[in-house]
Amino acid sequence: MKKLMLGNEAIARGAYEAGVKVSSAYPGTPSTEINENIAKYKEIYAEWAPNEKVAVEVALGAAVSGVRAMACMKHVGLNVAADPVYTASYTGVNAGLVIVSADDPGMHSSQNEQDTRMIAKAAHVPCFDPSNSQECKDFMRIALEISEKYDTPCILRVTTRIAHARTVVELADRVEPENKPYVKNKKFISMPANMIGRHVEVEKREIALAEEASSMPINRIEMRDKSLGVITSGAAYNYVREALPNASVLKLGLVYPLPKDLIIEFANQVDELVIIEDMEPFFEEAIKSWGIKCYGKEKTGVLGELFAAKIAKEFADKEVEEVEFEDLPARPPVLCPGCPHRPLFYVLNKLKLTVCSDIGCYTLGALPPLNAVDTCVCMGASIGMAHGFEKALGREQAKKTVAVLGDSTFSHSGMTGLLNMVYNRSTGTVIIADNSITGMTGHQHNPSSGYDIHGNSAPQVDFEKLCRAMGINDVHVVDPFDIKLMEKTIREALAKDELSVIISKSPCALIIKQTEQPYYSDTDVCKKCYMCMKIGCPAIQKKAEGGVKVDETLCFGCGLCASVCPFGAMKNE
Repeated sequence: MKKLMLGNEAIARGAYEAGVKVSSAYPGTPSTEINENIAKYKEIYAEWAPNEKVAVEVALGAAVSGVRAMACMKHVGLNVAADPVYTASYTGVNAGLVIVSADDPGMHSSQNEQDTRMIAKAAHVPCFDPSNSQECKDFMRIALEISEKYDTPCILRVTTRIAHARTVVELADRVEPENKPYVKNKKFISMPANMIGRHVEVEKREIALAEEASSMPINRIEMRDKSLGVITSGAAYNYVREALPNASVLKLGLVYPLPKDLIIEFANQVDELVIIEDMEPFFEEAIKSWGIKCYGKEKTGVLGELFAAKIAKEFADKEVEEVEFEDLPARPPVLCPGCPHRPLFYVLNKLKLTVCSDIGCYTLGALPPLNAVDTCVCMGASIGMAHGFEKALGREQAKKTVAVLGDSTFSHSGMTGLLNMVYNRSTGTVIIADNSITGMTGHQHNPSSGYDIHGNSAPQVDFEKLCRAMGINDVHVVDPFDIKLMEKTIREALAKDELSVIISKSPCALIIKQTEQPYYSDTDVCKKCYMCMKIGCPAIQKKAEGGVKVDETLCFGCGLCASVCPFGAMKNE
């Protein structure tokens, strides 16, 4: 049976067919759909973990116990999971363990263009790089088999174009291997005395795997015109085939460790050797270090994505027709109509505070007209950075600095930062923007939503009680749409010589039904002051003749515009 599948969907199918029994993940574009699809298979236990480190530890525990397991995340999530990943390379596994990491060339939804292959090399973990959905499925099985054969976790690395593209996949039945018996073994105890010997085994297996890689079918030579040879992998392989159809190609499926013998064989058969790879010169630097003449990055660069048009222009001196998008209207990201983060950032902007924000929908509070965010680095950094501002510049700085992060981010990595503020006697202010969902990645549940990955009821963390249990006395829960109370609460918190937490609590507008009538602007009352435009709601638009109009198809009826209008022109009677 054949089916058109997203790369992420095919990874989930591959896990199912290969007998995976446990999957843990934290949502992050472009990886999110993997675990969402895995959750559809009743044979696999699937969960949303509070962060990627926990996800890998859960999967590692399952693999050590004797069942095939996996963890899924985006590339920056692999940073969070690095601690267990690097050491799991030494401890090894029992049953197969695959860590899926989705890179994002071009930064469509990420804060950097990190290359997972670099981490695979540093951690001494085999890394696979599929070029289409069929390979996404097949490589899951191969990675699990390699994991068990070589006693190592494996990384399956995809990029945005592979994760979110649909190609045809040949489906197969599930084959569930018997659970491997768990036997007590000191290799799973990462004490120095044990790990010194394990490091020797890591180096041995890497040499053995590199030798086997040269005969693996997923690393294949496609000989055509020998005047030009290209070494490539992943999404770049598809672009090479389109842009350079006559070139000979060495397509790599296992991208670490590299099949040195196969690469040397291929290099000796072509007149000119080019390396075309997304992101870093990972292949190119290694191959040059072997004394093989090649080039690539001097033409493609390390910035953004590779496309067929760019490859054709740089390596074949020809043009490939591209779709023109110049006439399409710009569509910048924006907080949704009715978003509870909008009134919060409206108040923060009004107070002219230094706002250390975080990763999530609320990052959009940095954009005009709200212009309320000063910093955004990584998950949980908001609290640590606000604390750093205070400790560097003193109490007066704390009176004009706040940290803002969402409920999912707080569960992910904000709690430890807040505990640090308690322990080190901070007098700062932290705002938890609690919309009870993981919003930006598509409404996945988390410990604050009260539901698990299947939508079943689950224990729901009470942030107010949690903060008080940490030793914070000044904790307030405020509806952000009550902007007068929100402003008053923030002002009072900043003035206190103690650590304060404000929980800005209101559900995401996209997960609740609109209950209010849409608003409109009463032209007889409107004074054209445009205060309503300062909230940045996409439902409110300026009219050519002056004044504003409200698009009723977009208006959520939240009433924020009415709250900020000084003349009562916004009505919903």
